[in-house]
Amino acid sequence: VQLQASGGGLVQAGGSRRLSCAASGRYLRSYSMAWFRQAPGKERKFVAGVSWTDSITYDHDSVKGRFTISRDNGKNTLDLEMNSLAPEDTAVYYCAAVQSVRLSWSQEDYEYWGQGTQVTVSS
Repeated sequence: VQLQASGGGLVQAGGSRRLSCAASGRYLRSYSMAWFRQAPGKERKFVAGVSWTDSITYDHDSVKGRFTISRDNGKNTLDLEMNSLAPEDTAVYYCAAVQSVRLSWSQEDYEYWGQGTQVTVSS
């Protein structure tokens, strides 16, 4: 599976951004997928994920209902809609996939990674 993340950029605080992850090589239907992010000087952390049974999980402490994850198995894509962005959301965002029904918060459990897309939120 090859993953290609896109949609990052510079956005003002309070603004919105939609990230997209396009997969090739395999159909995503049998993969659990997630978005992680890594802020400067910090570890990469789970943001949101969707299992292959379409069960969705968010790190509510960080996204606080502002982010929405969605997958389109027909288009083989995984999106992350981000609203009410704040400077602390500044990070490189990565999409990841694992051929497992279990949705894990641990990056070590993921087999495939996109290259990352930078999101910078200015105050």
